[in-house]
Amino acid sequence: MTRRALIVTHRGRLEAVSATREAVRVLEGAGIEPVLASEETVAADLPDFELAVVLGGDGTILRAAELTRGTGVPLLGVNLGHVGFLAESERDDVGEAVRRLTEGDFDVEERVTLRVRVLLPGGDVVEDWALNEAALEKAERSRILEVAVEVDGRPLSSFGCDGMVAATATGSTAHAFSAGGPVVWPDVDGMILVPISAHALFARPLVVGPGSRLALEVLERSPAPGQLTCDGRRTVEVPQGARVEVTRSDVPVRLARLSPAPFTTRLVQKFALPVTGWRGLAAARRDGDVPQDGGAR
Repeated sequence: MTRRALIVTHRGRLEAVSATREAVRVLEGAGIEPVLASEETVAADLPDFELAVVLGGDGTILRAAELTRGTGVPLLGVNLGHVGFLAESERDDVGEAVRRLTEGDFDVEERVTLRVRVLLPGGDVVEDWALNEAALEKAERSRILEVAVEVDGRPLSSFGCDGMVAATATGSTAHAFSAGGPVVWPDVDGMILVPISAHALFARPLVVGPGSRLALEVLERSPAPGQLTCDGRRTVEVPQGARVEVTRSDVPVRLARLSPAPFTTRLVQKFALPVTGWRGLAAARRDGDVPQDGGAR
């Protein structure tokens, strides 16, 4: 049986060419056939594969997630972009990262995704999903979007805004973060709802449980229709009178992890956060500031 690995790369980056060649070399050396995905590739076009290598930034990883979700195949992200929050490795380590992937020297981290349904006024239903977020935004730049917010079948508030972002914990560092939402650790099983430039006294980010159902209704009186975008890649027009429902999906995206470093370390590295002056518990114990059981004096 032929072993295959999917390679998804950012064709617009010069460094992606050399990184792809290196990944192909390592895969072929391990007896694994590389399958390169083009921009037009859809999941149905692909042969069976057991591994996935992604060379690019978070956008490229989201593209790869479209091709791997539901297959059970772990994807390894090598960052060629700027922040690369979803990536596990950097460009200089691509050969070693792919080698470890081929040898099974990695852990798998499952990330929650969202199930998204758009109920249109005529009765049609459009279904989609998202790893990071589903963003409902105004379709006309010069006007506002009037929405009603519902949580678990009960109305919460209604107001005018530029949009609303429903996100996973994974997506808390993406669009939701830019809109003023909280950073949520990826092992928190919940959903985030963040208003964008809301004209309201109560329009704070919300964090709800994994069993909750979020709904956003574009009101009939809304000056502008909406547009729903899932992971910045797939869009659905949401006219006045339409309804967007967001729940937790049962189908995760599986990420290959090479390092046991906690999310705190990743957060500090990706955002270049200042930690100068931190001593840590070991130093505090050494200096006698904290008793050995970790409690305060």
